[in-house]
Amino acid sequence: MGSSKQAGRGKDSLLPDILNVAALESAEHPDPFSVLGPHADGEGGQFIRAFLPGAVGVEVLSREGGDVLGSLESTQTPGLFVGHFAHVQPYRLQVNWGDVQQVSEDPYSFGPLLGEMDLYLFAEGNHRDLSSCLGAQLMHVDGVPGVRFAVWAPNARRVSVVGGFNGWDGRRHPMRLRHPSGVWELFIPRLQAGEAYKYEILSPAGILPLKADPMALSAQLPPDTASTVAAPLNIDWQDADWMHARAERQRKDAPLSIYELHAGSWQCEVDDIGDVRQYSWSELAERLIPYVQQLGFTHIELMPIMEHPFGGSWGYQPLSQFAPTARYGSPQDFAAFVNACHVAGIGVILDWVPAHFPNDAHGLAQFDGTALYEYADPREGFHQDWNTLIYNLGRTEVHGFMLASALHWLKHFHVDGLRVDAVASMLYRDYSRKPGEWVPNKHGGRENLEATEFLRHLNDVVAHEVPGALVIAEESTAWPGVSQSTEQGGLGFSYKWNMGWMHDSLHYIQQDPVYRAHHHNELSFGLVYAWNEHFILPISHDEVVHGKHSLIDKMPGDRWQKFANLRAYLSFMWAHPGKKLLFMGCEFGQWREWNHDQQLDWYLLQYPEHRGVQKLVSDLNQLYREEPALHEQDDVPQGFQWLIGDDATNSVFAWLRWSKAGKPVLVVANFTPVPREAYRVGVPVVGTWNEVINSDAGIYSGSNYGNGGGVATEQHASHGQDVSLALNLPPLGVLILRPE
Repeated sequence: MGSSKQAGRGKDSLLPDILNVAALESAEHPDPFSVLGPHADGEGGQFIRAFLPGAVGVEVLSREGGDVLGSLESTQTPGLFVGHFAHVQPYRLQVNWGDVQQVSEDPYSFGPLLGEMDLYLFAEGNHRDLSSCLGAQLMHVDGVPGVRFAVWAPNARRVSVVGGFNGWDGRRHPMRLRHPSGVWELFIPRLQAGEAYKYEILSPAGILPLKADPMALSAQLPPDTASTVAAPLNIDWQDADWMHARAERQRKDAPLSIYELHAGSWQCEVDDIGDVRQYSWSELAERLIPYVQQLGFTHIELMPIMEHPFGGSWGYQPLSQFAPTARYGSPQDFAAFVNACHVAGIGVILDWVPAHFPNDAHGLAQFDGTALYEYADPREGFHQDWNTLIYNLGRTEVHGFMLASALHWLKHFHVDGLRVDAVASMLYRDYSRKPGEWVPNKHGGRENLEATEFLRHLNDVVAHEVPGALVIAEESTAWPGVSQSTEQGGLGFSYKWNMGWMHDSLHYIQQDPVYRAHHHNELSFGLVYAWNEHFILPISHDEVVHGKHSLIDKMPGDRWQKFANLRAYLSFMWAHPGKKLLFMGCEFGQWREWNHDQQLDWYLLQYPEHRGVQKLVSDLNQLYREEPALHEQDDVPQGFQWLIGDDATNSVFAWLRWSKAGKPVLVVANFTPVPREAYRVGVPVVGTWNEVINSDAGIYSGSNYGNGGGVATEQHASHGQDVSLALNLPPLGVLILRPE
């Protein structure tokens, strides 16, 4: 066996025709495999062609042993090398680049790798593990290690993988198109984890800006924008007990208390000149996990950690729906963080954004030169509020892409739930649009049928594939049945954020107490619709930014009254039906609005008032978790009973919470700064009622006005009850009592 001359073949007979050569040279060839790589000569031998612009020479080696089989000869077309060999056998190419020799198998010697079923399921929108199919996958093919790249670009004329390994030259590694799926694939031998890459796409209109991989599993640290080849997750998962019990822990009648945080600004390292270094996942785990355990939250919720180009978006404009941001470490590091949380008994919920994506040139926008991931009509595909693009969830491939993203986090990273951002913007085609700025659905209505179908499918698939995982809707409208099962016609979410309760209660608590009598119904109105959905009461990051003031700074009055109001509000929230969510910093009364570029003001904990709020949140969580009446029936009317809802004059409320076993807890709130002595409240159980929480207690830096730890009933009928308590109501305080 030898080179073309030794085999008696003229070099000219090996050359592709002039059109093929021109297409290779201009990087416009639609099917490079038809020209490059090995091709049988019909006589038991093979032609080998390689297009390697910039190469000085190319030798062909046997794959086993590395023996020199011959050389490929250069042609008049710079970079095109050809040769003929009398026998067919696996080979490698030894390429002389002048200053370096590179030995690797020929990418064009490998056949199609993606299975037809994978391509079919992708096109159908039902691939359950797309993150192990498309994108950059480390694998061995015929015993050769390398990376299989696969990307969906159905309207491209040519797609190439580019990176430092080929000088970012789109002529070097054009891909194979798999008809009719629109997926392009290429196996590049010997590439390893950590390689940066993008796709160079020739659209119908010409070369596009280099595109990051929509299916990338990791990416460069912003402001760099390339995707990187990710090593397979190799985690020593130690959370089997957690995962086994998760469905039980996350039942509707179980306590759910969520600490929402931004991973980059909860705590940071600040040097002497004020430069900030964000903690890695492992550093964050060391600090955050003991803190969350101390406070007693059942779960944390991370603002979006999917890779996003602009930190000021807080992650809500992600471009890599499958890649944890490199800001805090590798995918492996993030998985280890989730594992550590689970071992410590803490659930992890991720914010997830299927409503829209940014229009950065390296991202999904006009990905193959057409509106591929987004709607083509800006009345459907452009989000005016956020200057972003809207996913075309009616397209099966996009529908499946986002479905696969959700499953990726829940399955591969053991995440316990997703909080779906901006659901309201998905449900309505006229969301934040004026007449004439939106396109009605096929029935002429305003409902986004494609998005609602996607959300129902998402929730059904998650329930089937990841039993016990939560899917939570941030949804602010009166859309019916958001957390009702799809079988009953609902959207199928586990929970819905109660935005109405949040708006009403915050509006009430910001009033000067002298005016609260005129807003009395704002605290009670939430109970009119409390059983319509499975609700989470959210005091989230959105309430402490953009001039809205921090939670404590919303409170009226002097310093003492601000702290008393905050303690009373938090106690009211924890005693109200619905699961709980509190944003970081609110638990100790941070004065500043949240700033994503700075850590929380932890120095405030040197002051007793701030420590008092923190202690109260810890005690509220402990009581909430331990007391069945506060969590077992928070979504059914049997779990709640008004005693006093109409004392607007005194701004006093009183109600009972009931456990499934019929054991009550009494809650009494006084939202004026006036202490009220011997205020009578009817109760259903005779005997002593212990004061388990007094938000005005001295241990919380309150005035310590109360009932000495407990009070006995009197034979005095009141509020429909045979006996009653004469209670001392602390100023701007909430009492929680239960019978011995």
